[in-house]
Amino acid sequence: MKVLMLTPYLPYPLITGGQTRSYNLIKRLSALGHKITLFCLVKSDKEKTFAPELEKYCEKVRIFKRPEKPWTLKNILKTGLSLFPFLVIRNQANGEKKEIEEILGKENFDLIHAETFYVMPHIPKTKVPVLLVEQTIEYLVYKHFVDEFKIFPLRPLLYIDVAKLKYWEKRFWLKAERVAAMSSDDKASMKFLVPGLKVDIVPNGVDVKYFEQKVAEKSKSPVILYLGNFTWLQNREAVAVLLKKIWPIIKLKLPETKLWIIGKDAKNFFPNLSSEIRVEEVSDVRKVYQEATVLVAPIYGGGGTRYKNLESFASGLPVVTTSIGIGGTDARNEEEVIIRDKPGEIAEATIELILDENLYKKISENAKKLVKEKYDWDPIAKDLSNIYEQLGAKA
Repeated sequence: MKVLMLTPYLPYPLITGGQTRSYNLIKRLSALGHKITLFCLVKSDKEKTFAPELEKYCEKVRIFKRPEKPWTLKNILKTGLSLFPFLVIRNQANGEKKEIEEILGKENFDLIHAETFYVMPHIPKTKVPVLLVEQTIEYLVYKHFVDEFKIFPLRPLLYIDVAKLKYWEKRFWLKAERVAAMSSDDKASMKFLVPGLKVDIVPNGVDVKYFEQKVAEKSKSPVILYLGNFTWLQNREAVAVLLKKIWPIIKLKLPETKLWIIGKDAKNFFPNLSSEIRVEEVSDVRKVYQEATVLVAPIYGGGGTRYKNLESFASGLPVVTTSIGIGGTDARNEEEVIIRDKPGEIAEATIELILDENLYKKISENAKKLVKEKYDWDPIAKDLSNIYEQLGAKA
């Protein structure tokens, strides 16, 4: 299939979940014979230096600039005067829609793959079938944020943006020829909002062989790890819960334990934590997964599948999280993961896991077996390839 793929980021380096997903799928789809032209967005010119890694697997890579900082006065004013929500305005790129229109006029594509609904406004009117893949249900993510927003007088304005998100997500699901979600939970949410909508599942995955490679030794002292892209609201909220309600209990009962907050923009969002807490962004996450003792993820904002779970499982690192935090996977409580919803219970379960060698071994081994069987990128890419073939056959 000849595919025009649109992403709201350059899918390399593998810093965010979206980059990891798109890179691994592009790499494998190329090996399966698909010819991909990639149109993607960057926030700074520095990111363009990574384009050659994508050019190994794509016929063409076209890069467009979006605003470097989201919360600019210009973006806020444009949102207020537009029918589109802030998320769409923030990801608008000058010239992209025009170039897409030009390339569709010159070349015959079998399909357009839009990764996230908020790249869809860049697609002009066309007869080429569109596959829209939703990485999460965005309006639910932002609704959760607004529900918890502390400045009460601003909530009505933010709820207007949530309403816009909901409207346009549903509209673009209906506009696409075919729609895919990350998980059965997201699929159910989409079908509830749009009864009769046909939704495929193309889950997130993990490069099991990559994360199995030994690059570090386990820390001699227990290490609690939280890893994520901190530009995401759910990750910042989770760290706040971890710091205030979970970490003090663990530290009191296991004084030698260390806490690591690792990921994109960690230092920007958590600049004033105690020097005893490690806060940084790393180039190879395998090292921290292998050095850490437990991944503790008190996540309460829904949507999608968390890469941190799958990468931890593949690394042999046990996970303690919430019922929302493990959403989108088939991991079972007390078998492949420890699930607790109250912060105090999360702390106690983490302590028990650290002290109980048999439980620790059981959870880590079962989790590694699960990702090998269900979440490796190779079979996921083949399933997506099959959707391409079915959709392209209709063109």
